[in-house]
Amino acid sequence: MGKGQKLYSKAKQIVAGGNMLLSKRPEMFLPDLWPSYFSKTEGCKVWDMDGNEFVDTLMIPGTNTLGYSHPEIDEAVKKIISEGNMSTLNAPEEVELTEKLIDLHPWADMARFARSGGEANSVAIRIARAASGKDNVAFCGYHGWHDWYLASNLADANGLDSHLLPGLNPNGVPRNLKDSIYPFEYNDFDRLEDLVNSKNIGVIKMEVFRNKEPENNFLERVRKLANEKNIVLIFDECTSGFRKNFGGLHKLYGVDPDIAMFAKALGNGFAVSAVIGRKEIMKAAETTFISSTFWTERIGSVAGLTTLKVMEREKSWEKITATGENITKEWIKLAKEFELPLETSGLAALTTFTIKSKNALAYKTFISQEMLKKGYLAATAVYSSTAHTSEIMNGYLETLKPIFATIKDCEEGKNVMELLEGPIAHSGFKRLN
Repeated sequence: MGKGQKLYSKAKQIVAGGNMLLSKRPEMFLPDLWPSYFSKTEGCKVWDMDGNEFVDTLMIPGTNTLGYSHPEIDEAVKKIISEGNMSTLNAPEEVELTEKLIDLHPWADMARFARSGGEANSVAIRIARAASGKDNVAFCGYHGWHDWYLASNLADANGLDSHLLPGLNPNGVPRNLKDSIYPFEYNDFDRLEDLVNSKNIGVIKMEVFRNKEPENNFLERVRKLANEKNIVLIFDECTSGFRKNFGGLHKLYGVDPDIAMFAKALGNGFAVSAVIGRKEIMKAAETTFISSTFWTERIGSVAGLTTLKVMEREKSWEKITATGENITKEWIKLAKEFELPLETSGLAALTTFTIKSKNALAYKTFISQEMLKKGYLAATAVYSSTAHTSEIMNGYLETLKPIFATIKDCEEGKNVMELLEGPIAHSGFKRLN
């Protein structure tokens, strides 16, 4: 065991849940063998606690589209730390960041800031409920961990399976929230319309895109329905924002929400999230209590401003989209070469694949295992950054090719379980032993 594995063994005994983010649990990739912790980063490279260097093709959870430890952003943060991060007075940069986001989204008039996507989602829901005067929410997609969202699994234990992860138990969520949140599938307008007509819906909350494109003018129809029924429409762009264009993905579809949220890529690894919206909706924030100490710290706003400056100059969204499109194309070519039933999904810059097989999870584990030996943090996804050069990604693909060849052998009778050097990866939420 390396230092990282030893430290994680200790963490599972003293840190509730093992770590702070489910998608970073070692069990999601290579139980018992994943390096688990890092000592430093640069570009798209990560060093573990034993000094081993890895090319990170995962870049979970998708915060660093400009690469790790970006010198210009880090320097701006260091400068502001030297001048002071907290005081009785407010940070002027939050006003600058507001102006920049509103300039990018002319339909919006006001903003509020937080430090995580989950917080931003909860802030948006509070404001929207206050503005609509109704409690009930229809939702589609992933929107965080807070009570309002997990309440979906009170009515149906499988309510979030296709939106988040299977196996989520809403323990600790008040039972009286049971009939306040209703899921609908992306592109299923009939289901949404039925909810609106039968459940006194005051808020519609959804991701603009996650795994599939809108069909049959889906987004336009949702917007029209919200207008007709006086419903607040929220677009969660915490993941999709600034990846395919400069700003919210909804700009490309020409459909404006009443509220939108941004997180992840906004600060390139520093904690900042934003809720922007129309004045008549956002003013409702003044009628309810929304306030938190560390939403007032300065680093997040400075990082956000500098990140947007670098993005705009480098047109980062074009680069990461091109990288993701090429990787997706090469995955498909490899699958055809080895006659593997492969399916891809997601935005190009957040591309993923699944080998459609009863052994899909074992194959994911095997890929992580073998790629790790060759110096890659990898699985069945690539979250692109501007640091992922063609040379680096060509090396990744060359390393992946013989692994696909072995998977082909397994599809023809070889036992993949005999190739695994540890337990199989988790597929959903499971309690740690």
